[in-house]
Amino acid sequence: MFRFRFDGLWRHPDFLRLWLAQGISDFGSYITLLALPLTAAILLEATPMQMGVLTAIEVLPFALFSLHAGVLIDRARRMPLMLGRDLLCAAALLVVPLAAWGGWLGMPVLWAVGFVCLTGEVIGGSAHQSYVATLIGKGRLVEAHSKFMTTGSTAQVCAPGLAGMLIHWLTAPVAILFDAFSFLVSAFILTRIRAIEPAPLPRAASVSVWHEIKEGLRLVRDLPVLRAFAIQTALWQLLSHMLAAALVLFATRELGLDAARMGAAYMLGGAGSLLAALSAERLGAWRGVGPMVGWGFVATALAWLGFAAIPAGSATPMLWFSLCQGLFGFGTTLFSIHYLAARAAITPDALLGRMIATMRFLTVAPAPFGALAGGVLATALGLRGAIATIGLLAVVLAWHALKRSPARLLITLPAHREEQPALEPVERREGASALVD
Repeated sequence: MFRFRFDGLWRHPDFLRLWLAQGISDFGSYITLLALPLTAAILLEATPMQMGVLTAIEVLPFALFSLHAGVLIDRARRMPLMLGRDLLCAAALLVVPLAAWGGWLGMPVLWAVGFVCLTGEVIGGSAHQSYVATLIGKGRLVEAHSKFMTTGSTAQVCAPGLAGMLIHWLTAPVAILFDAFSFLVSAFILTRIRAIEPAPLPRAASVSVWHEIKEGLRLVRDLPVLRAFAIQTALWQLLSHMLAAALVLFATRELGLDAARMGAAYMLGGAGSLLAALSAERLGAWRGVGPMVGWGFVATALAWLGFAAIPAGSATPMLWFSLCQGLFGFGTTLFSIHYLAARAAITPDALLGRMIATMRFLTVAPAPFGALAGGVLATALGLRGAIATIGLLAVVLAWHALKRSPARLLITLPAHREEQPALEPVERREGASALVD
């Protein structure tokens, strides 16, 4: 039985503001997560190949900009980058309903919007992860990421149901308006954070951008745990985006699920994520940080095989699809919390931005190829055959993560001496500490 205690980061006001901003943004993003592919699949009648291109273009910025973003994050303050991400995404998402109302909405518009939003995420999202470690200290990272995942999972439970209703009543493009608004609210809350972010560490004028990029790459190459995380997460992302190219089409065309039932199914996926977020700290303490990453892969592999096993013409396709979504959400969140905390904890502060951006580059760069491969595989084997193949490959990956990966030996987060102080508050209340250890 879980007991909620309002201590730890609950007593850190600036973290709570950051957490609230992220939660509101997550809520809107989960609406778009369903509305954008349904706009393509239903309104624009996209082919499997076009869906693969949409998924590929949405992650292409990670391959193009991640490494340079890491240098920028280590050279600049992170808060302006986070605000810029929110404002850029809000502006890009507004294009979809405007294009629908103007009669010029097409797949190229969706491709462009996905590309712009993910470009903002490459910079702002990496800056956010680095900012969290600086704001609260590295000893609290599992707790922090568990809280972020808890609100993200709650949004995943609630938002798809709302999205399904909005899509049914107002059409998918109009539903995306809610995501644009959520980014604006997130930006406003970020401006209310009172902590003063320290200036980045000085660097010699002769140090080039490429030299700093190489430092980040060498760090990941030379640390066995980071190298193992990079390889196995890259393979998981490859398989996940192969699945994404086929799953919505499979659900709508072979299982006959409409927008409302898809929304309900995604809600159970959010419930699985919420369960993982609430239990992550205890599971990590019980079995170890590294092994929890592997067990997360096991759960996602079983979920993907479950999708392929849903019988055609079943009387309850939504039930089976929902249960698989729940298992998928549980596994993804379980591995994400421990993976994000572990990689930040073992990285020196001066290299944190570059490590995050380098890992995002190495792990997400293969995703466009996975999305395209998913479209090709679905065309060649059919939607069900493609999903089954992806699930079997995921089983092999999970076995390697549990039995062969060096990361499985990381049981607890290493003790880490902070190289620079946590963010200083603008004001201190007399007789009270602004940052609670």
